[in-house]
Amino acid sequence: MKIGIFYNRDQADCFVAQSLASAIRQEGHLVQIFSDLDEIGGVNRLVALGGDGTMLRTAKRASALAIPIVGVNFGRLGFLTEFERDELFSVVPLVLDEHCARLERSMLEVELNGKTFECLNELALLHPVAPKHENKVVTISVTIDGSHAGEFTADGLIVTTPTGSTAYSLSAGGSIMTPDCATFQLTPVCAFSMRSRPIAYSDKSELGFSLPQGALVLYGDGVYLGEAGAQDKLVVRKSVRSATFLTRGISEYFRRLTQKIS
Repeated sequence: MKIGIFYNRDQADCFVAQSLASAIRQEGHLVQIFSDLDEIGGVNRLVALGGDGTMLRTAKRASALAIPIVGVNFGRLGFLTEFERDELFSVVPLVLDEHCARLERSMLEVELNGKTFECLNELALLHPVAPKHENKVVTISVTIDGSHAGEFTADGLIVTTPTGSTAYSLSAGGSIMTPDCATFQLTPVCAFSMRSRPIAYSDKSELGFSLPQGALVLYGDGVYLGEAGAQDKLVVRKSVRSATFLTRGISEYFRRLTQKIS
């Protein structure tokens, strides 16, 4: 088996990656170290050294190549990583275990005027905040499979995958979803009325948006995607791709979640 190691140069240095590579080679396996996302390829499994942002970027790259991934936290919270930095070498038996448990994490496909983007965590629709723009709420109308589902009057709207639901649900009064469940969620940002509460929808549904006059800014997993307004076509659906995470088990996910939020 050939194992890839990707390290975020701002969080984990090359020495750490090389130490982990030596431990894997001692078990009789090949290793390739990456520090550039575009270089990742040609490996059977991937270990990512960094924080949650690193995991989001790396997992999307790995999903496009059908490479399972596991993370070691060298950032702050580490919701998406399986191990903490002081557990670095505990990742070795897991990544080399061909029968270890896997989590298939759903992704969003965002289509804006025919151009598509993939999101593992969330799509955020936010009104611009700048001296030129009025700081006022917007009303976004949502359809699910062509049927009117309701309107949200708020500072914006966030469409979250099960992976991205945790932080937004905790802050907006929604429910936390396990990362392998078959539901997505719509969460308003600073809702103007109590009617604009989070709602869940099936991952087999297609969302359409009727947007206000004046452009909203779109971010996918924190990355700027563009602007959209009343004349633009914005559709969100479940991606045909998923991100495969190697894990010690779903019970470990709940233990880690409880630890992080307590």
